[in-house]
Amino acid sequence: MRIRPCIDIHNGRVKQIVGSSLKDQDSQAVENYVAEQDAAFFAELYRKKGLQGGHVIMLNPKGSQYYEVSRAQVMAALAAYPKGLQAGGGICADNAQEYLEKGASHVIVTSYVFKDGHMNEKNLEKLTKEVGREHLVLDLSCRKKDGDYYIVTDRWQKFTNIKVDAGLLKELGENCAEFLVHAVDMEGKAAGIDQELAGILAEYKGRPVTYAGGVGSYEDLERLRRYGKNCLDVTVGSALDLFGGTLEFEKVLEYCD
Repeated sequence: MRIRPCIDIHNGRVKQIVGSSLKDQDSQAVENYVAEQDAAFFAELYRKKGLQGGHVIMLNPKGSQYYEVSRAQVMAALAAYPKGLQAGGGICADNAQEYLEKGASHVIVTSYVFKDGHMNEKNLEKLTKEVGREHLVLDLSCRKKDGDYYIVTDRWQKFTNIKVDAGLLKELGENCAEFLVHAVDMEGKAAGIDQELAGILAEYKGRPVTYAGGVGSYEDLERLRRYGKNCLDVTVGSALDLFGGTLEFEKVLEYCD
């Protein structure tokens, strides 16, 4: 189980937010922590620690008043750690190559592929043609509804009809290098992992899968290792002391090493 560090950008600042609170209207979100440092600071920290495959995610949609300043933060992080970070937020076939050229190792995609309640296979084909499967991470951010987990899009506000299970991962694995799975209802709460979702993800044996959402203690890391059968990577956000939490960054690194 590897640690995948994160840098979340909202309204031009590095933040940790409650994922389910994110709204397009007036760029609102419930904030857990707002960093004094910029995105490049955290990228440089991760570079010095040799942490590969972290995520720098822009949470403002294109057209919002904060889009350009948030995008500038993403680009600064990529410049500080070339080929060490994966970039996400508003990625499409038209701009994906630019992020790779600016230093991203991979691009992370959700709404461009999962849109209007279903999977847009033409857009997925465009992306793989533009950047190659080896540079594509599919974000299967999901929420539970009627007993099953479904992909959600548009800043996690809209449900699709796509159920997340091992079969879906196997199908999509032919078109990407990795998966990033956000347990959206747990995001930013540091109140425990979604053990059921971790178990579902562990049934898949293929591309690397990173779980994000709810880690709030060292015990949660152990639960994720157990329910994820030691085959899932993990992102820890609000619970880290880097972002105002109680988990010591160095100890988390040691645990996940």
